Amino acid sequence: MPEGHTLHRLARLHHRRYVGTPVEVSSPQGRFAAEAAVVDGHVMTAAEAHGKHLFHHYGPHGIVHVHLGLYGAFTEQTLPATEPVGQVRMRIVGGTHWTDLRGPTRCELLTLPEAEKIVARLGPDPLRRDADPERAWDRIRRSRTSVAALLMDQSVIAGVGNVYRAEVLFRQQLAPTLPGKSLAREQWDAIWADLCELMRDGVRVGRIDTVAWEHRPEVTGRAPRNDRHGGEVYVYRRAGQPCLVCGTAVAHAELVGRNLYWCPTCQAA
Repeated sequence: MPEGHTLHRLARLHHRRYVGTPVEVSSPQGRFAAEAAVVDGHVMTAAEAHGKHLFHHYGPHGIVHVHLGLYGAFTEQTLPATEPVGQVRMRIVGGTHWTDLRGPTRCELLTLPEAEKIVARLGPDPLRRDADPERAWDRIRRSRTSVAALLMDQSVIAGVGNVYRAEVLFRQQLAPTLPGKSLAREQWDAIWADLCELMRDGVRVGRIDTVAWEHRPEVTGRAPRNDRHGGEVYVYRRAGQPCLVCGTAVAHAELVGRNLYWCPTCQAA
């Protein structure tokens, strides 16, 4: 599932390409046809992301809400538009580009109050200027749940997925099983600051890189990471491989239905 930086990149891209001018909106697949007809031909006034949720604003005509889920994806092309290929839930055509959306978990037209209810259920987003990390800390400091599970809870922090969760815990040398209420305030401040830095870099470069310069292939001489997720990481999807810092085999377990990776030495309980 795409993490928060991907949705913020999409929001910025769609803002540049479509906001401020009328756009054509359709649903070649048909499942979004009635809603698309409501905003078709109207001006997109804003495109923004909250965590893993994308919102296209059309003023009084409503807000298109998209959650990509596990299988959703946008494809971006320059005009002229071609015939739809596959199950295109929503197509947007502007003055210079067109965008197709396939396979999202959610693609719906909402009123402003309905969109605000979705945002209200989310925790602070490290990529938003209006984020209040105190809201997350208030939840974490009172919880017996592990910090690894809390970081993946979108009602606690919005936009953090499996990669950022594993990597920020490694970078802060925190055991993933540590209960939230056992996390020190200075540790939480360091987690939040690190997430802000890492995720902003993810928006800038379009991939997740978490490895410090002294541990990168260019310095150590090791082979670069070869993985479909891209980016240089410390522990994510590196189970059984040596830790880039201490050499201990990276551990793997399942937590709340998701894969968890950590170094038993660097992140000792």
